[in-house]
Amino acid sequence: MTERLTHIADSGEAKMVDVSAKAETKRVARATGFIRMKPETLSAIVNAQIKKGDVLGTARIAAVMAAKKTSELIPLCHPIALTDVQVELTPDESLPGIRAIVSATTVGRTGVEMEALTGVSVALLTIYDMAKAMDRAMVVSDISVAYKSGGASGELSRLDGRENAPYPESANSR
Repeated sequence: MTERLTHIADSGEAKMVDVSAKAETKRVARATGFIRMKPETLSAIVNAQIKKGDVLGTARIAAVMAAKKTSELIPLCHPIALTDVQVELTPDESLPGIRAIVSATTVGRTGVEMEALTGVSVALLTIYDMAKAMDRAMVVSDISVAYKSGGASGELSRLDGRENAPYPESANSR
């Protein structure tokens, strides 16, 4: 193995990476994912007929809150001063379900991929929690980093080149 895992000390123990020598740069990350559900569940969410309340509004707030708390949830993550978190939750009848995109931005010494991923995960889990009385078979899947920029490693787009493209056809099978 030519590259070392950055969170492993020479002794083999887990460690936090020292980022103090890194330059502060603008860093952006965008993560995506989706939740599939029964068509009638999607309709109930879109038409505000879920007993627990505004599912998409609550999921948006949950995503922002989760992104802000990432370092408290994921061991060895640095606390990051986020400068922006944007959340898109888009109902999609072709899944059927909801597509989530969370973009996180900071000016700092380390990236915000984990914040974007955590935001997407918690948004989708919130949707599940609020609609589970109607559909316990919902499936959360395909959570991944679609894009990142900033820092020494530069820009990255998802390897499959599908950052803004529809999800793979296999996502439609239940």
